[in-house]
Amino acid sequence: MTPDRLFQLASTAVGPCWLLLLIAPRWRWTQWIVTFVWPLLIALVYVWLLLGHKPPPGSGFSALGQVQALFSSPYALVAGWIHYLAFDLFIGAWEARDGLRLGISRWLLLPCQLLTFLFGPAGLALYLLLKLVLRHEAGAEAYREGTE
Repeated sequence: MTPDRLFQLASTAVGPCWLLLLIAPRWRWTQWIVTFVWPLLIALVYVWLLLGHKPPPGSGFSALGQVQALFSSPYALVAGWIHYLAFDLFIGAWEARDGLRLGISRWLLLPCQLLTFLFGPAGLALYLLLKLVLRHEAGAEAYREGTE
């Protein structure tokens, strides 16, 4: 299978997982699909890419030039892309579980998850800031109730 085809398949396959998180986070199959089924399948492809394709000469992780050399291989580049897709989805699933557990409105979670889908760490940062603000507001409200 070509790197272009693998890229297209992985990018397309993650879409339904994100839709489940965004529109049906409470459905009992959502978390199972997005935290077990899809990650297992994509992990197998990832391992196959790593073990089945020799890295280019001079590639590695110790210097930026080595990483650049590594990603000069289309298969390594697709493996890197799959790595991003898997971890962004993992974070999005955690945001959904954590938000449901804390009773955070789906409307407040939605922008965090969309940003996580598009820009990974930026969405995680927004979610963590949202939790911080809500925790602060809850603490202030509890304080006000205790002084009345």
